[in-house]
Amino acid sequence: MRESNSSFMNGVPELLILTVLSDREMYGYELLQEIHKRTQAVVSLGEGVVYPILHGLEKSGALESRRMTVQGRSRVYYSVTPKGMTRLSDLSTTWSRLTSAIQQIIAGGSHVGTI
Repeated sequence: MRESNSSFMNGVPELLILTVLSDREMYGYELLQEIHKRTQAVVSLGEGVVYPILHGLEKSGALESRRMTVQGRSRVYYSVTPKGMTRLSDLSTTWSRLTSAIQQIIAGGSHVGTI
């Protein structure tokens, strides 16, 4: 039996982060609050999840950062690069296919194709 992407949930925080940051640059805590707000408190990511992903995305070239001082506080703001937009598109396509397949199962149908 072929094993599917068993760690597909690991991509959810990355998808959410890239989606939110594609609208505008944000610093880490602001990003956490925005995800919480946009998901109507269904998704609440912790700093221990978000910061490693932000750093990994920056290292891979999907994000860039700049340090700014705002109201006397130094913050690192993140923004999506063209490479990050490509990554976001790929993740969005995969997620859409996955959710469609799951909806088919829930609705009692069958889904053709692999994820």
